[in-house]
Amino acid sequence: MSERIALCNSRDLQNGGLAVPFDVIYGGQTCRAFAIRYQGQAHAYLNRCSHVAMEMDYQPNRFFDDTGRWLMCATHGATYAPESGACAGGPCRGGLVKIDLSEEGAVVYWHTAYNLKPFEF
Repeated sequence: MSERIALCNSRDLQNGGLAVPFDVIYGGQTCRAFAIRYQGQAHAYLNRCSHVAMEMDYQPNRFFDDTGRWLMCATHGATYAPESGACAGGPCRGGLVKIDLSEEGAVVYWHTAYNLKPFEF
């Protein structure tokens, strides 16, 4: 059964703007994740490039390329579609790991899964 966890206020995610980072346990490992807004919709992914499993942001919480159209890995230039996480170009080995989000009452929530749990200190 999926659990819904409050992530941020809806206004914290601006189209093509800074991401909101959060920590998760994915497959038993602590991982960084991020939420962005693209064309009015909130999306979230593990902050892990499919080419080489390393964090993608080139500056803290910056994932969009200069055009604001693609999510880009700063290390090798792999690009991903912000609405799906699918590989759009460069040295990808598949797409990004998507995390389900929902919005209700001006709050963005992320949803757990069998292999995705909240990070607890």
